[in-house]
Amino acid sequence: MFKLTSLNLNGIRSATSKGVESWMAATRPDCICVQEVKAQAPDMANRFEQLADLQGHFHFAHKKGYSGVGVYTRHTPSDIVIGYGSEEFDAEGRYVELRFDTPARKLSIISAYFPSGSSGEERQQAKFRFLAEFHPHLMRLKAEREFILCGDINIAHQQIDLKNWRSNQKNSGFLPEERAWMTKLLHTTDEGGGIIDVYRQLQPTATDTAYTWWSNRGQAYANNVGWRLDYHLATPALAALARTESIYKGEKFSDHAPITVDYEFRL
Repeated sequence: MFKLTSLNLNGIRSATSKGVESWMAATRPDCICVQEVKAQAPDMANRFEQLADLQGHFHFAHKKGYSGVGVYTRHTPSDIVIGYGSEEFDAEGRYVELRFDTPARKLSIISAYFPSGSSGEERQQAKFRFLAEFHPHLMRLKAEREFILCGDINIAHQQIDLKNWRSNQKNSGFLPEERAWMTKLLHTTDEGGGIIDVYRQLQPTATDTAYTWWSNRGQAYANNVGWRLDYHLATPALAALARTESIYKGEKFSDHAPITVDYEFRL
């Protein structure tokens, strides 16, 4: 089995202080995709390049203490792609792709962090620009290779993906345009699509158990007033190999919970 985890750390220093490294050592994923590292290369030196015997590969934001993604892996990649070729968003540290190619296959594991629009209209418009760029990128990638993209997508796709869907229909993360983008990505059309939401493939009706993020306001976590924002998005051939999923809530490393899927293949 290939065990793949995704976790928004909300700061690598914070998450490690809360025990994420010990948890990684105990659960032994083959790869863990992380988002919101909130660090730069000098901050990582001699401390965070490796965690739990996994080697990390990162895309850092230019802005200090902001964004940043990584993939920690037990296996040596054949190639590493930093950024997806965006003049605007590659500066924000949102994409790292590890390729594990052999003569028989082309396969990528991607960690991505989609922009949030919750801070205001300016960032919401940036999020829309990101989505407009990112869909064709994924379609090009799908035409060339198999991949699993793990990350904080910052979109709850359906009503069952968040607790208070009625009151959030005009809020970033559940806007009609964002949800339509997800539908376009997941459903085959003339414009492309056909990516699989792996968690929903395995758990098509889960509601309260599906959430991966909780606001720090009020008692959202205690009352499980959550959102499903963290995804495994895979090409159909890899999605077909997904066997089991879990969202770990035994410890709280971040305002997000890690989501793990076991796939029936080996790198």
